[in-house]
Amino acid sequence: MSAFEPGSDEWLNQVQEDIIDPERPIIDPHHHLWLKRFNRDYVLPQYWADTDSGHNIVKTVFMECRAFYHREGPEHLYPVGEVEHVAELARQSKANTEHKAYIAGILGKADLRLAGESEEKLVELLDGLRTASDGLLRGIRHSAARDPHPEDLLIVVPAPPYLHGEESFRKGLRILAAQSLTYDSWHYHHQNMDFIELAQAVPECTMILDHFGTPLGVGRYKHRRDEIFQQWKQDMRELAKCENVMAKLGGLAMPDNGFGWDKAERPPTSDELIKQQRKYYEHMLDCFGPDRCMFESNFPVDRLSVNYVVVWNAFKKMTADLSESEKHALFYGTAERVYSLQD
Repeated sequence: MSAFEPGSDEWLNQVQEDIIDPERPIIDPHHHLWLKRFNRDYVLPQYWADTDSGHNIVKTVFMECRAFYHREGPEHLYPVGEVEHVAELARQSKANTEHKAYIAGILGKADLRLAGESEEKLVELLDGLRTASDGLLRGIRHSAARDPHPEDLLIVVPAPPYLHGEESFRKGLRILAAQSLTYDSWHYHHQNMDFIELAQAVPECTMILDHFGTPLGVGRYKHRRDEIFQQWKQDMRELAKCENVMAKLGGLAMPDNGFGWDKAERPPTSDELIKQQRKYYEHMLDCFGPDRCMFESNFPVDRLSVNYVVVWNAFKKMTADLSESEKHALFYGTAERVYSLQD
């Protein structure tokens, strides 16, 4: 048993690595900010502790996580509170010249099914999010992640069943597309076909697959990794035929992925991470290509298993043989283009 609590600074600091390719500019297109989750805060001081740890993180994108919601007023507008709060943190991050990284984009939460009840309500919410974002709103995530055995999972989101198939949800996606907003999807591996059908049904909406479609590896999935991987490979090849879908490569070290690092004596090195996960990254690059893929940290969730330096070192090692233009796309260019992060 480790002398330190997994996910703590002391536990993560047991693994130290030299920074690979330290000058390479990076956009981290997927991180969260919150208070008092997993026994710690993750706001600007903790964010900067990671982004300043050696890699050249230039810009980041905040991903909704049901934090800082309003608690008064119309319930469908509660998520505006999160965007409002993060927009203020983004202003602070850009104004602080001691740190290079700043929050350049925000992905908010909206219940897209509102379009079935009242198109006006969804438009009101999107307008509220856009105003609160101070010009940083780039898209929406309405999580579809749902498993029949939530008791086996550490992170449980109460998504409705078959969200991606609901016509009210698809109507909401069409409104997003009309407003030039993207849609990020978080779902589990056994929901990949639902997402493929969604992408085919609403081709006008730019969609981003988060976390490889989250192959689960705990509970009833614990001893089925190879079986799940084979089906996942087929699903990703089919999904890649949908030209409106982009892919985030990362978020595969969450406890629910089942690699067990969150319970280990020490976190993995970049080589250990690559040994377990390279095949997922290589398959996605083979299916989607670098111009449709972007590396993500998914911090601080993946921080429960691995430290920030190691994550980006692993990405750099896995792409060492790619061309400079391919590397730039994966670390910077795809995220900049998809989320319109140009200065």
